[in-house]
Amino acid sequence: MATLVHTLADHRDDVNYCAFSSSCLATCSLDKTVRVYSLDNFTELPYSPLRGHTYAVHCCCFSPPGHLLASCSTDGTTRVWHTGDGRVLAVLEQPGGSPVRVCRFSPHSTSLLSGAADGSIVLWNLQSLRLYRSGNVKDGSLVACAFSPDGNFFVTGSSCGDLTIWDDKMRCLYNEKAHDLGVTCCDISSQPISDGAHGFRYFHVASCGQDNQIKLWLISFPDSLGVELKYKCTLNGHSAPVLACAFSHDGQMLVSGSVDKCVIIFETTTGNTLHTLSQHTRYVTTCAFAPHSSLLATGSMDKTVNIWQFDAKEPCAANTVENEWKVAVETWSEDDVSAWLCAQGLADFVGLFKRNNIDGKELLHLTKESLANELKIESLGLRSKVLQKIEELRLKVLSVSVTVPDEFLCPITRELMKDPVIAADGYSYEKEAIEKWINNKRRTSPMTNLPLPTLVLTPNRTLKMAIGRWLETQQQ
Repeated sequence: MATLVHTLADHRDDVNYCAFSSSCLATCSLDKTVRVYSLDNFTELPYSPLRGHTYAVHCCCFSPPGHLLASCSTDGTTRVWHTGDGRVLAVLEQPGGSPVRVCRFSPHSTSLLSGAADGSIVLWNLQSLRLYRSGNVKDGSLVACAFSPDGNFFVTGSSCGDLTIWDDKMRCLYNEKAHDLGVTCCDISSQPISDGAHGFRYFHVASCGQDNQIKLWLISFPDSLGVELKYKCTLNGHSAPVLACAFSHDGQMLVSGSVDKCVIIFETTTGNTLHTLSQHTRYVTTCAFAPHSSLLATGSMDKTVNIWQFDAKEPCAANTVENEWKVAVETWSEDDVSAWLCAQGLADFVGLFKRNNIDGKELLHLTKESLANELKIESLGLRSKVLQKIEELRLKVLSVSVTVPDEFLCPITRELMKDPVIAADGYSYEKEAIEKWINNKRRTSPMTNLPLPTLVLTPNRTLKMAIGRWLETQQQ
């Protein structure tokens, strides 16, 4: 079940786009501003709104680690902001000054792509903040783009209906007529779905358009030149042009927003409709899943952004696949480890881990000593940060690779508890999970759905000791 948990109504005009980082939500609007909110309580950050664009802001996006925010506008510029204090780090002018419709960071934060109404595409080098490569679609305006998980390729969508695949040298590798009346949005799933011939991994691509359709494609990204794009199916449900689509972080769900004012969430593997949300009163222009939580944001021409949360008590197919993914950590390739580092906000370590050939098995066996002596991470703070993320991953793997006593699992996250607390309903929860539940303005029990008489949380030391003893037996 998807529950509306918050509505943001600060913009004074149409909301054009919304994007998540691991801790924030950014929204942009025809009112020329970008607004940034904390995910802890959906309050606006002190430096928000970000002003500087002189015309409508069409798109915004966070860099994978979350330190940078980009926004692009009809004024022909793409601005790069620092998310710590809202400083403008760069104003990147599109060649020709055409209105910039879309922007996107590469997965490893090495470049920023901007696409404009005149069909121009620019890759900006993020170290120098200068133009690296440029090109043009063959016809129409560039309105959509998405990077492959490794950052070596990207897909663009144009108003003439084409999906075009490019490499990071701005060479056009493939072109497909996808939507008769024009593409409006596209996305690439970050998780592979199968292995094809010669070891190529296939990923889902979604595109939507003015023809009321959402199409799923299969794409492979080989090491050598040449790509393969195959049509898979069409997802039905909208009765008007579809303006936005986005995959969940695990690739098992796809959300879409339409001129028909509806948001539809599909199960990717089957194409079945999981949820239809119809709270917006005008066109739905944007939708985005949070990377590491059960949140969804949808924005509209009604000037609002709705925040939705999925019920943790109702597991869907995505949860099953996520568990399978956790179990398979030991089989991860070096590229899988790189993707995990980026997802954890550790993108700066991708090069170091690749140089040391760290795959999934090696990752799980890293220690503070090996981080210092073998990988040569000198900073104690950085070593501790990396080790903490690895420990969290080990716990997740353990919680699904062996039979964990149910009383050791948090009822909200269904993961092994590290800091259990007792709530007023008498049940024990992971402290961080129940605090987030309460901070999202929920005053009811996650287990009984009855009002909590008090919000006081009491440490469950007995349970914590029992979990510790059980973990010791598993490590013998």
